[in-house]
Amino acid sequence: MYWTVRLRRGLFTMAVLFLSGLICIAVGLGRTAAESAGAEPQEGVSLPIVMYHGLLKEEKRQGPYVISPDLFESDLQYLKEHGYTTVVVQDLIDYVNDGTPLPEKPIMLTFDDGYYNNYLYAYPLLQKYQSKMVLSPIGRYTEQYSKEETLHANYSNATWEQLKEMIDSGLVEVQNHSYDMHSDGTKGKRKGAKRVSGETVEQYTQALKEDVQRMQDAMAQNTGFTPTAFTYPFGAVSKESLPILKEMGFQATLVCESRVNRITRDPECLYGLGRFRRPPDTGSEEFFTKTMKLEG
Repeated sequence: MYWTVRLRRGLFTMAVLFLSGLICIAVGLGRTAAESAGAEPQEGVSLPIVMYHGLLKEEKRQGPYVISPDLFESDLQYLKEHGYTTVVVQDLIDYVNDGTPLPEKPIMLTFDDGYYNNYLYAYPLLQKYQSKMVLSPIGRYTEQYSKEETLHANYSNATWEQLKEMIDSGLVEVQNHSYDMHSDGTKGKRKGAKRVSGETVEQYTQALKEDVQRMQDAMAQNTGFTPTAFTYPFGAVSKESLPILKEMGFQATLVCESRVNRITRDPECLYGLGRFRRPPDTGSEEFFTKTMKLEG
């Protein structure tokens, strides 16, 4: 009788241990599945960014910062055929802050300086291919050409009215490229929004804040949109600039370093976004697969 009871107790214990093991395995599998499902937000999303400037038809006017409208259209065709989806800065902010999913193969197209030819040539192509771009105009020149009666593709900048039209289309997001800090650093001038030699931190802070805020106010007044990102003129960055821009409420910055970005749920990943300059003498497939090293 004693051995019978002991045997029954042993069998019961083994059964309990067996069931406990099954439960642990199930819990472990569930945890692994949950971690796998949540792995993407931790690892992030790869984001290539292209940097364009001007679009002109005349070959003699094309150069390091000017390509043909046909080449831009070729880029749009290539990206569409290979499954890429264009995104803007707000898409990144929504992903980081709210977890809003990004497309499977996101890419950002940016245009610096806000030339009239962007409105004349790029905007209709965006409409044709239902693609988006981020446009960063220089406030001073936007103001200047908004007062002109006639505009020319070779030298004019887009007007406030044209910027608003593009914003209202939902295809163009306009960001801050400074109001009047687009000098190249020659002849003793400041290079972009960079701190100059001999300038105190207080002086630099005041200069940057006043210029950038002037552009923010002009954008809001003329288009109804307040920029959320700052595009550094000439990619010129000072270590003091980012804290100032953050304090002003900017949630992203764009630079001119040629690299693909990793977008995670950390807000810091949106500062210093790298971009590849688009040259005029490289075909779309070669540029995207060899220069940017994207998947075909």
